[in-house]
Amino acid sequence: MSATLKLATELICRPSLTPDDAGCQAVMIKRLEAIGFKIEKLPFGEVKNLWARRGSESPLFIFAGHTDVVPAGNIEKWDSDPFQPEIRGGLLFGRGAADMKGSLAAMVTACENFVQGNPHHKGSIAFLITSDEEGPAINGTVKVIETLEGRNEKIDYCIVGEPSSSKQLGDTVKHGRRGSLHGYLTIHGKQGHIAYQHLANNPLHAFAPTLTQLCTEQWCSGNDHFPATGFQIYQLDHGTGAENIVPGECEIRFNFRFSSELTPESIETRMREILDQGDFDYELEWKLSGQPFLTATGNLLKATIESIRAATGKSPKLSTAGGTSDGRFIAPTGAQVLELGPLNATIHQVNECVAVKDLETLSKIYQKILQQLLSSPNR
Repeated sequence: MSATLKLATELICRPSLTPDDAGCQAVMIKRLEAIGFKIEKLPFGEVKNLWARRGSESPLFIFAGHTDVVPAGNIEKWDSDPFQPEIRGGLLFGRGAADMKGSLAAMVTACENFVQGNPHHKGSIAFLITSDEEGPAINGTVKVIETLEGRNEKIDYCIVGEPSSSKQLGDTVKHGRRGSLHGYLTIHGKQGHIAYQHLANNPLHAFAPTLTQLCTEQWCSGNDHFPATGFQIYQLDHGTGAENIVPGECEIRFNFRFSSELTPESIETRMREILDQGDFDYELEWKLSGQPFLTATGNLLKATIESIRAATGKSPKLSTAGGTSDGRFIAPTGAQVLELGPLNATIHQVNECVAVKDLETLSKIYQKILQQLLSSPNR
């Protein structure tokens, strides 16, 4: 069993359901302290956060990730206990194997091997690890970044270990993500008896023409790096449960996944322009989950592409597809941010798994990136 595989299994054994770290960070701390990392624990509320740094000079390269995992669901549907990792057919099964305890293990062993060969490397290496990525993401990475920014501790390069690969390890690197903006809309009507509709005002009926306009609106056409902005309703509450009542309110929850062509302010302005054309009263609230970010060029992207080529013989595709990640909290500081990790085919699913051989290859890729960016001048 390789060092990376062994560490991955040790982490998977710990049922670290958000926000419970279940001792995963303690396992990592022991390994990182042994190679000269200074450990700083940054708990906020129930969330455990780890900032571990080796060196004090720039450039500062960080590995970012999370120890928390999503629930396993119905355990009876798993072929083996999700928190008792098992190897079958060259695959390591267990909750978090791909998202993202396999990446965490590869990060640690990559650093161990790099430091062994480069004890006096340039700059600094750090780990930003949280137990609050799969949940609200309120007391995790965003709080650590606020702490670092408050003391002017600037990140230059960041690899987030999210499972970015599609069919083969390293075939896709996420070099950005779309922004995510949630809206909570309430349409006010007038409740009444369904047989006396002239005395009532059905808010959904009043809103229907506007709903059609919202769903067919072209918010933006995207650009070379981002697809067109998308609008999706994910919840609509309308009705009292009684068959003879016209509801007095309709509540709609929706989301924009938006490109860098738009800002939250421009979306909100256009949304209100459309709503104000309708014949109804409404209330509207917003929640911004993350701005779009993009690392289109730079030393990190070059080093990552070259390292993947060296380890796999193939060049990765660059993508901004998918949901949000904690990279959205790191990129606004000015850091170059990429996401690189194992295959995402089984994440959040029953029988989540990662290829055993991919763990060691991923560790080698991470190590090669460190070598490209931080190797000592004489190496």
